[in-house]
Amino acid sequence: MLVEGICVILSRFCVLTTMDEKAIQQIKQRYGIVGNYDGLNRSIDIAIQVAPTELSVLIYGESGVGKEVLPRVIHDNSTRKHNKYFAINCGSLPEGTIDSELFGHKKGSFTGALDDREGYFSVANNGTLFLDEVGELPLATQARLLRVLETGEYIRVGESEVRKTNVRIVAATNVNMQKAIREGKFREDLYYRLNTIPISMPPLRERGRDIELLFRKFAYDISEKYRIEPVRLTEEARMLLLKYKWPGNIRQLRNLVEQISIISQEREITPQILMSYGVTDDSLGETSLVLHGANREMHTPETHSYEKERDLLFQLLSSIGKEVKDLKELVHNNMDSMQHVPQGHYGLYNEEAEELQPYIVNKQRYQPQGNMPYSNHNIQEVEDIETIEEAPMSNKELMKKNIIDSLKRNNGNRKKTAQELDISERTLYRKIKDYGLEI
Repeated sequence: MLVEGICVILSRFCVLTTMDEKAIQQIKQRYGIVGNYDGLNRSIDIAIQVAPTELSVLIYGESGVGKEVLPRVIHDNSTRKHNKYFAINCGSLPEGTIDSELFGHKKGSFTGALDDREGYFSVANNGTLFLDEVGELPLATQARLLRVLETGEYIRVGESEVRKTNVRIVAATNVNMQKAIREGKFREDLYYRLNTIPISMPPLRERGRDIELLFRKFAYDISEKYRIEPVRLTEEARMLLLKYKWPGNIRQLRNLVEQISIISQEREITPQILMSYGVTDDSLGETSLVLHGANREMHTPETHSYEKERDLLFQLLSSIGKEVKDLKELVHNNMDSMQHVPQGHYGLYNEEAEELQPYIVNKQRYQPQGNMPYSNHNIQEVEDIETIEEAPMSNKELMKKNIIDSLKRNNGNRKKTAQELDISERTLYRKIKDYGLEI
């Protein structure tokens, strides 16, 4: 019995599937829907099934995917098909007047309200309202809409009388509703009330061969309208269309075909022509589009050879090498000058750096260079200055001479000599011993 029951269910399912496919094809023909993508067929199938009910429907999809056709399918296949149908773009209504547009207002309720007005919920009674871009509704209007959906009651702007309406709501949005709820831009309770039956419309980039079918349809429609030869795609151009991401979806494709059909002199469309109108091979990344007046040239990306990076690196290394060479020459020149001219030193002396010992005469530092003249103070006490200029002493010889002169001036007092030379007594003792100056 169980096996027989399963077989009956499967047979009914197969019949239902066949009937649904037939109904889907009829809907496509009636509303001019082009394509065989499974996701598109599934969306149409859900719309057909939900049409006879009174459930609210929320249609998801990017801008330009054709969400507006499903509310019409739902209305025309419902028990309300003989009553009014209104499509309202909530994003285009000014925030200050949107409540008046939807619910109506009483005369004198605000500046410009010269007469009583019935809103869409009153005019569309027993019919269907399609609220496109419902995610753009202000929060105050969302509260009013929630009340209508739950109780069928609303109040016109500027009055207190409660009115009743029997309107079916089909909404659509291209925003992330869960994100809008988290950010406090959309009421969570209204979302669940609208989202009783969700329907998702697939973006064009996912529909594969449907892109080519739509291109042909639009080209044929334009040729019939303007009595011109329809454009056609080469195989390479067809492949390029399939690789493009189509951020504007069907709306962008229709505009593209219209532009090419009217502007292009060629009727056979190549990839180069498509590229000149902004169609790129997005599988290779972004393509550079350069416009030169009325002529458009497309430069497709080439294989990256790293030649520019290599040349830049060589230039950098060459510059660094030149700077290092200049620095070495500067240091070499300074070392040569230090070997011939005693350099003044400012407090850098230590016992391990004997060559940096300051050369002090009567505690007066001097630096015999052209741009730093000697001090006139006690300069007569420097012995044999002419000899220094003619035959410069080495550091060791100059230190030895300074120690001898200082010891003579201080009558052999090593403590005073060390203080005058600005060195420690221990260092002075070691220098006296090294230089053989035992007095």
